[in-house]
Amino acid sequence: MILHPMPRSILVVDDDPHIRQLLVFALGKAGLATLEAEDGEEAVALITALRPDLVILDINMPRMDGLEVCRRVRATSSVPILFLSSRDDEIDRVLGIELGADDYVVKPFSPREVVARTQAILRRAASPAVSEEKPGTAIITHNCLTLDCESWRASWDGHDVALTVTEFTTLRTLAARPGKVFTRDAIIDQLHGPGFAVTDRTIDSHIRNLRAKFAAVGADALIETRPGIGYALGPCTRAGG
Repeated sequence: MILHPMPRSILVVDDDPHIRQLLVFALGKAGLATLEAEDGEEAVALITALRPDLVILDINMPRMDGLEVCRRVRATSSVPILFLSSRDDEIDRVLGIELGADDYVVKPFSPREVVARTQAILRRAASPAVSEEKPGTAIITHNCLTLDCESWRASWDGHDVALTVTEFTTLRTLAARPGKVFTRDAIIDQLHGPGFAVTDRTIDSHIRNLRAKFAAVGADALIETRPGIGYALGPCTRAGG
């Protein structure tokens, strides 16, 4: 008997039924299973009950907007989140990333782009994040920092730090080559592959998230900023050490 893998499940959350229909059709053609929610409250309930593999989430919705949905979901889950955002909502898009979203697509969008970004996030979540410098290395350590690239677990001095797929991949990229300074474009290429349009502010938001999460467990100098260039892994020492 041949067992076929179950398709990945995508929850599409938007109060516009036309947009939901458009995305459900495009995702279905790509071989992905879909669920739908028309508002934030329904989305939170479905995420809790059905545990989809990824959530496509509109920011502007009545009753409970996408930012509040993201905030509530991130309190208990690291499910990847892809935001849908209007062109005039850049502040909201950046805030969404800071709340823990993995990526965003600006409206009006191409369904093909949404599918491509969805598949890119799913690939990152499914593939072991191993060091480019040392293929097969499942554990990356740098002083207090430890990354288990097979289980997608990050820890600092023995304390686990919950990261999204994008945050983990960003940190893994820096930790794999601790002496290298990565430009924002280089980080974007690691996250999405060449050709994806992502603003520098999005990468900056992911870096801020990482610093804040690790600072909460006593991290100091996790990531260094090199003005005008980009980012590099810091010494990863204890605060005050």
